[in-house]
Amino acid sequence: MMDGPDLEHKFSPTESGKLRARGAEIEGYASYFGKTDNGGDVVMPGAYAASLSAMAARGGRVKMLWQHDPAQPIGVWDEVREDAKGLYVKGRLLSDVAKGREAAALVAAGSIDGLSIGYRTIRATKDKKGQRLLSEIELWEVSLVTFPMLSEARVGSKSDLSETEIMRELAAVFDAAAQELAQD
Repeated sequence: MMDGPDLEHKFSPTESGKLRARGAEIEGYASYFGKTDNGGDVVMPGAYAASLSAMAARGGRVKMLWQHDPAQPIGVWDEVREDAKGLYVKGRLLSDVAKGREAAALVAAGSIDGLSIGYRTIRATKDKKGQRLLSEIELWEVSLVTFPMLSEARVGSKSDLSETEIMRELAAVFDAAAQELAQD
């Protein structure tokens, strides 16, 4: 069903990042409005609204996949919403799933740092430059990927965290290690 001819994916090698990773929690923007991706597409404000509303009405959720593979769910998106910037996502990689553990390790190491949307275009027009302006999208999934199509849709480095956030993360790691040692 998901890999039918109408489902589109956005991939491309790029740099930069806006998604934050904290342990198994990740958050950031999977899409930005008004930015041209490497395929010449521009997502317009409001493009996700109808899809997100319809999904919420039927009790559905946007899927979190590994590299757009519908056979490899790796977590859950707890929050997916459109705001003034674009499509914001916040979720958890599932450590009970082997690929979820792998994804968390790869994100933490900086080896995987991309976000990519899987969708079907409902309405689009072309501008004078030949860019496709996507005004309505049926969103199916947001994947962690090696190469996102939109350069800003990437996992951010730990340096994106404030000093306080870094210290809290370190304290949590040390606390967990101390508890593990105390059990031995």
